[in-house]
Amino acid sequence: MNENRHDRLQEALREVAAEFLVREANRNSLITVTRAVLREDMKRAVVYITVLPDSMEQAAVKFANRNRTELRDFFKKRVRGSFPPDISFEIDMGEKNRLRLDFLGGNPQ
Repeated sequence: MNENRHDRLQEALREVAAEFLVREANRNSLITVTRAVLREDMKRAVVYITVLPDSMEQAAVKFANRNRTELRDFFKKRVRGSFPPDISFEIDMGEKNRLRLDFLGGNPQ
C-alpha cells in the first residue's frame, strides 16, 4: 500500500472527526481530536480525543462512539474516493500523561 496515501487518509480522518465533533457535540465539554490511527489495511481506525472537563470524558466517548455511523457518512461526503473505515473513539491517555508530567515538572501549559 502507498504509505503517502495512508498518511493522507489518516490526517483527513483526524480533520473530519474534529469537524464532525464540533458540529454535533453539545457545548457542555470541549472535545479535542489529538490524533487518528488508521490500520495498514485501512479498514479500521481509532480516533483519540481529550475532553475538558475530565468529568465529561466517559460521556463524550459514549457520544462519539454512538454517532460513528453519522461520522462515516460525514467522512464519505468530505473525502472522495475513499471507503470510510470502521471508526472507534478512545481517550488519548498519552496526551493526558504528557500534560500531567508537564505540570509535575513545573512547566504547566
